[in-house]
Amino acid sequence: MIDHRIVDHVGRLARLELTSEERDRFTRQLAALLEYFAMLQRLDTQGVEPTSHVIEMANVVREDTPGPCLGRDAVLAAAPDHEDGFFKVPPVIESETPP
Repeated sequence: MIDHRIVDHVGRLARLELTSEERDRFTRQLAALLEYFAMLQRLDTQGVEPTSHVIEMANVVREDTPGPCLGRDAVLAAAPDHEDGFFKVPPVIESETPP
């Protein structure tokens, strides 16, 4: 059974501050979802093949074929900063200095 205590707990996990109106609405909505899931659990699915889609689908993605590549000099020419044939970027990991 879904109650305000559970909704408050989920809200805290999601870092949400819920108003009393939101708490009431979410309590009703979560209860309705659980009722629907319970109805689905009662369905007889013996002999039903698992599917990922309700209708048959074909892959519509194009073939992955290699195309012409840019040369290193052309790529580095467009970079904001480079050094010795590599992109130069600001450090993202701070290092500790040994004692």
